[in-house]
Amino acid sequence: AFFKQTINNNGFPDKVVMDKSGANYAGLANINLLLILAGVATMIDILQVKYLNNIIEQDHRFIKKITKPMMGFKAFHSAQAT
Repeated sequence: AFFKQTINNNGFPDKVVMDKSGANYAGLANINLLLILAGVATMIDILQVKYLNNIIEQDHRFIKKITKPMMGFKAFHSAQAT
């Protein structure tokens, strides 16, 4: 359900960076299988490299510092400030 909603909102990604989560990997592997069965030539690359995921998490660190104290954004102007 998560990947379906994400793909509907953002389109198919070229690659996905994730941690070693088995559920996420299984979901993307299933999507790739459906792409093969549908005859689509391109598949989603699944990257399970800890280093790449750490870079992404570090990028989100400052946003997390802002959102955590107020438990999410209460107004659009607060979200826009990030």
